[in-house]
Amino acid sequence: MSVEIVPLGDSAIRVSFGNEIDESTHHQITHFLHNFRRQKIDGVIESVPTYTSIAIFYDPTKIRYSLLEKMVYSVMISAKESKPQSPIVYRIPVYYGGETGPDLRFVAEHNHISEEEVIDLHSNKEYLVHMIGFVPGFPYLGGLNKKISAPRLEIPRAKIAAGSVGIGGDQTGIYPAEVPSGWRIMGITPLTLFDIEDDKPSLLSAGNYVSFFPVEYEEFLVIKELAVSKKYEVLTYKKGESN
Repeated sequence: MSVEIVPLGDSAIRVSFGNEIDESTHHQITHFLHNFRRQKIDGVIESVPTYTSIAIFYDPTKIRYSLLEKMVYSVMISAKESKPQSPIVYRIPVYYGGETGPDLRFVAEHNHISEEEVIDLHSNKEYLVHMIGFVPGFPYLGGLNKKISAPRLEIPRAKIAAGSVGIGGDQTGIYPAEVPSGWRIMGITPLTLFDIEDDKPSLLSAGNYVSFFPVEYEEFLVIKELAVSKKYEVLTYKKGESN
């Protein structure tokens, strides 16, 4: 894969890893970012990944573009020689259907399958977290089975509950806060995805994975109570290992 490094305005640099949105491209991006951020380069303000590229914002009074470009190339070479970290898979409990999953029936009827099949196809699959955005803590998840894809609402809801799990087209995701949404809401997780008071505010991060598992309403309530009091330990395992 050819990597392109070009200026982005007068205080940013873009590193492009091709134009294919897939896991191989994403893993190259996250591996590069891991090595780049470890350098703690003076003058670099922020590095923001997208599906196929990284935008590196810098202070031109502290570092010149030409020097930053050389350092990016240097990190890229060292990244090729180092071993990527094993991604983590986060097991996210979801209560599907009911009042907190009003669109589960629609997704089933739209795809001519049962609600149980929708839940089975949506859960117990490892979704890649491509990036965090839209609102703080919102994961863009890749890998939704096309058998359960569904069109967005013609008129978005003015507000959905924090923790809502939805499908929009060929994507799925989890809403960390009460926000408007045009996605089809399948259910809700009792977990808190974003807490500004934590040292690590976002539960999920780009490069890792999410696997949903269904829970009954009573279990949902128990987990929610534990999560609110910060006594619930999110289940995780390394990608490739048995959960």
